[in-house]
Amino acid sequence: MGKIFYLMGKSASGKDHIYEHLLKQADLELKPLILYTTRPIRSGEENGREYFFVTEERLARLRREGKIIEERMYQTVHGPWYYFTADDGQICPEKYDYLGIGTLDSYQKMKAHFGEKILVPLYVETEDGIRLARALKRERKQEQPKYAEMCRRFLADCEDFAEEKIRKAGILKRFSNNGVIEDCFSEIQNFVEQEKKLCYNERK
Repeated sequence: MGKIFYLMGKSASGKDHIYEHLLKQADLELKPLILYTTRPIRSGEENGREYFFVTEERLARLRREGKIIEERMYQTVHGPWYYFTADDGQICPEKYDYLGIGTLDSYQKMKAHFGEKILVPLYVETEDGIRLARALKRERKQEQPKYAEMCRRFLADCEDFAEEKIRKAGILKRFSNNGVIEDCFSEIQNFVEQEKKLCYNERK
């Protein structure tokens, strides 16, 4: 049985960079677990790489077909944006290890669906001042910066990732990304390697 390594953290904590780095490490043999979203595609993103960008009509159809594993809705200043994981055939933990990215709530739902032994949390922490500076720098690069939405998401994350909720999710280990991101890369990569070795030994 493989593992689903699940990256979590507040906005601008560096999750996307860590996700991309881990997928590039051929020795880890991690397959990307690509989520769906109804939010607009951002500059530099590609459909099917960061997310599958779909309409709310497509989401409604997947709901009717019973193919939604977990779903979240964010009431943004631009209207509701949905993020979700679909049972679309891309996930086969019996054969492969995966790397996903999401929230505490989606982690809990994924764990309920696939089982606690398969889901491995990778929780990334970054100091709020550093996060805010990173978020502002990223938003300025967009063709149409959405500063109000950036601020809404920053404040919402403080509630969504409250300490009580982190403990309730059973997350004990955390990875700091306050300094050089390469240090965080190395720490998480080493952890994933050790988890894969333990999993391999259990199979023998």
